[in-house]
Amino acid sequence: MKKLIVPAVLALAALAACSTTSETATARFDDEQQSDISCLKHQDQTPGEEYFDEGNWDTVVSLSILRYYTSNGTKPYCDGKEATAADQGWRKLYVQMGADQTNLR
Repeated sequence: MKKLIVPAVLALAALAACSTTSETATARFDDEQQSDISCLKHQDQTPGEEYFDEGNWDTVVSLSILRYYTSNGTKPYCDGKEATAADQGWRKLYVQMGADQTNLR
């Protein structure tokens, strides 16, 4: 039994040591569950500075942001208003990740 516990504890310790943006970030990006949408909803939270540090980029979160704006970035906001400060923060991050700014409205 001890032989099984040691590898399990080591594996858990290794997982705990691997911090990702999605676990440590204060804000969450809402990709609207990757649904097919006709208009954008405003983001509720502004990305923190930790998102802009390339060393913190989490693959799952990054791909979610890239997919969302590449597919939907030229669509209007559902309320007809312009992008909020929170929206602008995520859009800035999208471009910083190397995406084409022309995918944004």
